[in-house]
Amino acid sequence: MALTAKYPEIVSALRHQMAAGKYQVGERIPSENQLALRYGVSRPTAARALHELATDGLVERRVGSGTYVRRTKPAAETDSKALGLLVQGLGATEIFDPICTEITRVCQEEGSVVLWGDASRPGDGGAEVDRLCRYYIEQGVDGVFFAPLEAPANRQQENVRLAAAMKSVGIAVVLLDRDVLDFPGRSEFDLVGIDNFQAGLRITRHLIEVGHRRVCFLSRPHHPSTTDLRAAGCREALRRADLDISSTMQQSGDPSDEPFVRSLMKGERPDAVVCSNDLTAALLVVALAHLGIQIPNDVAVVGFDDVKYSTLMSVGLTTMRQPFRGIARIAARAMSDRLREPDLVPRQLLLDAELVVRQSCGTREPAPVSGKEYPNAPAGDL
Repeated sequence: MALTAKYPEIVSALRHQMAAGKYQVGERIPSENQLALRYGVSRPTAARALHELATDGLVERRVGSGTYVRRTKPAAETDSKALGLLVQGLGATEIFDPICTEITRVCQEEGSVVLWGDASRPGDGGAEVDRLCRYYIEQGVDGVFFAPLEAPANRQQENVRLAAAMKSVGIAVVLLDRDVLDFPGRSEFDLVGIDNFQAGLRITRHLIEVGHRRVCFLSRPHHPSTTDLRAAGCREALRRADLDISSTMQQSGDPSDEPFVRSLMKGERPDAVVCSNDLTAALLVVALAHLGIQIPNDVAVVGFDDVKYSTLMSVGLTTMRQPFRGIARIAARAMSDRLREPDLVPRQLLLDAELVVRQSCGTREPAPVSGKEYPNAPAGDL
């Protein structure tokens, strides 16, 4: 009799407490043992009360962790999903703006609501991203598309903390462009982006094929993990062509700092510079022009992304074009899969970037390249 007489009382009490705000969305409520002691019932009775709340969609029970309050939805919205975009600088970036616009369009076509938060305040050190993450947790969104922070010195710690905070309350997380772990780490979250290793290998191979032999890879300080993958691809292309890979092959510095650029061009200077992205390439082109170094006659310069200003420089920039629309559509599909099957094995979904050849790499005749061919490297961790 106790089993049937007491559990509705516990269910009713917990419902009232959640409605009154005693337990907020994402907060853990008392365990079976705690409820049994509080209401003087057996553990099976307390367990049945929690099961009743879970069946009604009010709480979520997680093995080994506890029971947490879920966001409640009106009956008319039960098939709709609430999704968030967690991207620093959103609204002021040529990389993520088109991706997020397409993600929003695709998700809305499927009946979901996509929230764009303001995380674009300059110099906030990720504080706005943290605030927006907490807002999404409080709102009880179903999933978040997260582009991990790239600038803070402690970025890996912060990125892991943000992703773990969302996962802990049952929010599905799909990473955009890069992992929360620095290269060569791989996290437990779905990741959608381009195959950066192959992109680095392919653009460097092109430079070699048109006659360049002293290739340098340049990135700015505090670069994201995608840069390390691109540099690894560049290095592998040189190795497979049996070209010298010196200790100065990979450089990090401010491409707008003329003393740094001058030092880069001293001695046996490179005849080609692979820049980690188009912005780095654009800044380098300006600095080289001030130093009287001509592109591509004195040195070739190439980049990644193919953003708008890659065609607006004094010399058209050879670059690897990101398939923004494809990334968005695959990311939306990955989120749908993750929400439908939360226990899916984490996936790394990598798309090919397109080589766009312009004047900045020169028009030399292809030279014979010794060494191995360039088979496609497998997508995944390197």
